[in-house]
Amino acid sequence: MGVRTQFGALCWRIRKDRVQVLLVQTRRRKRWIVPKGWPMEGQTPAKAAATEAYEEAGIVGKVAPICIGLYHYTKFPRSKDGPVPCMVAVFPMKAEKILKDYPERGQRKRKWVSTKKAAEMASEPELAQILRHFDPRLMRL
Repeated sequence: MGVRTQFGALCWRIRKDRVQVLLVQTRRRKRWIVPKGWPMEGQTPAKAAATEAYEEAGIVGKVAPICIGLYHYTKFPRSKDGPVPCMVAVFPMKAEKILKDYPERGQRKRKWVSTKKAAEMASEPELAQILRHFDPRLMRL
């Protein structure tokens, strides 16, 4: 079947002059990740990432069109197809609205944390590395 591609949103905001990023829990295994999902017809990778941020975390904002990192993980679907290797392209997204009501509200927890704390919480080592080194103040976002 080969490696599948997904697009993730690294949602961020500034609070008390510090960068915070948003993590969400996966539905089944309760791991901490960034909102992510499959490519969507008619949407750029960045726009697909922004759509996932809205659906999984209720975040609306401005997504940058530049991928800031890649990480891989293995998806274990409930079907009999077996494990699926996935590569996630991550796009930074400045949070402008945090909605109380959104499509997956009752299915996931969301949490704003420092980049250091996010790196500690992340399940995937490559995602942790992206989170640890993320600083939108050093980029043109």
